[in-house]
Amino acid sequence: MRPLPRFWPVFLFLVGVGLTLLVGLTKADDKAAPEKEKAAEEKKEGKKEASDNFIRILRNDKGSALSMDTAIVTYVSADGKRPDVTIDLIGAVHIGEKAYYEELNKKFEQYEVLLYELVAPPNTKIPKGAKGGSSHPIAALQSGMKSLLNLEHQLECVDYTKDNFVHADMSPEEFNKSMKDRGESFSQMFLKSIGAGLAQQAANAQGTSDLDLISALFAKNRAQKLRLAMAGQFENMESQITLFDGPEGSTILTERNRKAFEVLAKQLDEGKKKIGVFYGAAHLPDMDKRLAADFGMKRKEMTWIKAWTLGDAKAGEATPPKKVEPKKPEDKPEEKPDEKK
Repeated sequence: MRPLPRFWPVFLFLVGVGLTLLVGLTKADDKAAPEKEKAAEEKKEGKKEASDNFIRILRNDKGSALSMDTAIVTYVSADGKRPDVTIDLIGAVHIGEKAYYEELNKKFEQYEVLLYELVAPPNTKIPKGAKGGSSHPIAALQSGMKSLLNLEHQLECVDYTKDNFVHADMSPEEFNKSMKDRGESFSQMFLKSIGAGLAQQAANAQGTSDLDLISALFAKNRAQKLRLAMAGQFENMESQITLFDGPEGSTILTERNRKAFEVLAKQLDEGKKKIGVFYGAAHLPDMDKRLAADFGMKRKEMTWIKAWTLGDAKAGEATPPKKVEPKKPEDKPEEKPDEKK
């Protein structure tokens, strides 16, 4: 794994872990002020299997990155106690291509219930096409990244008005209380991530550096270069999770997952059979363990959806053979009869 420049962990935090969370908090705060409130994984020797991660970088035979994909993992009953139940964990990155969210919107229609993340008051309804913009500095940073990467914001593209969407996350009050009880803060997480990036750079001078980031910012194809540089860090999402989670868990991941699965248990008790859980990809490793330990579920299959295009759309395709014109039969020289002397 290449070392993370000091700015990468902050980026991963915003895009892979807490973007929708932060937007949810921002919107809740803004509102409270006036109101006072099917592709199989290609396995390669020596590489970690994609089933251990819920984000992958798809590469061609030459190793060039083609796309960054997120997983949909289907779970069925392991012990036969829930024979007709299927639960899908649907990983997300919170800034992606419009086509990515359009495909997700189509898939969401197949579920009886779609549980979604957003730190907001209970039963919050997100209007269709809601803008992620706000005067909050974090929201401004998100908007800046969206523009730099030439991507779209999840809240603006996912249709949360559908009847099968069910809020499955903490309220701002629950979230703030949990962070206070744990002695956590956003500033602490940001400083920790920057410190980890500095330490990794000091230990190993090779790999992506801040200079690479600056070069990408001024490149002609800036969005493409930045996507390539940033997406590569998602391949080691596990180490990024450790930064924010730790051995005792955290509010931003484990506590919110616990809340989401309380809602999941309630939906199962109400007789729902086909359920989707739509959360940031960084939440899914913990959710995977909870489904096995607390719900008796096992993985059935994993499929992938392209979130970011990283290379030429044709880069992974076989080069079409050149059209070869059939050879014309060569004109044989006219044989002259032997002249008799």
